[in-house]
Amino acid sequence: MAIAGEPAAVHGEQAELYAFICDVLPRQGCWNEDAYLWLTDQTRRLVELADGRIEVLPMPTDGHQGILHYLNEVFSAFVHSRGGKVRFAPLRLRVRDDRFREPDLLLVKEANDPRRRNRFWSGADVVVEVVSPDRPERDLVDKRHDYAEAGIPEYWIVDPTTDTVTVLKLVDDAYVERGVFGRGTLASSAVLDGLSLNVTAAFDAGATVDD
Repeated sequence: MAIAGEPAAVHGEQAELYAFICDVLPRQGCWNEDAYLWLTDQTRRLVELADGRIEVLPMPTDGHQGILHYLNEVFSAFVHSRGGKVRFAPLRLRVRDDRFREPDLLLVKEANDPRRRNRFWSGADVVVEVVSPDRPERDLVDKRHDYAEAGIPEYWIVDPTTDTVTVLKLVDDAYVERGVFGRGTLASSAVLDGLSLNVTAAFDAGATVDD
């Protein structure tokens, strides 16, 4: 198993350590839930598990964190005052056996929801992802399927490349678009009646000095 960031040539004790790690850790395609939970207990990196494969997520940027901070403030102000709970990454969400994601934001409408467990959540009422530029299809396609499979009623996709917020509502076992909201509009929720998000303010919160 190759480890990201490991030099092509290693020598001496480092080579022995690298060989040991490669021998002990599962190979891609062979990871299970227990191994994944152990790994993620040992690192601060964002890591997901999908069909036996470990996916290491990119380090969040300043812009990503600015957007996420704004989203957290808006959702928390609305949800906490109504008895719910909002959490942001890193926190593991179990989709099903041997499949875990780490949403940027996830929430339950009731703080005592049994899906809200300490080590990981086994469900949520709403999840939010800020699209990562390294592989946008992870948030746009893969997680759309995963969160629908997990039965999560609403999925928000916040895309800085298009300055749009797509709100997806679960109908039967698949998501349909509630709306695609751009700058100058307010994104609204079906699950959280009365919640609205200023799209312009959300993306402006992600502005950086080198934009």
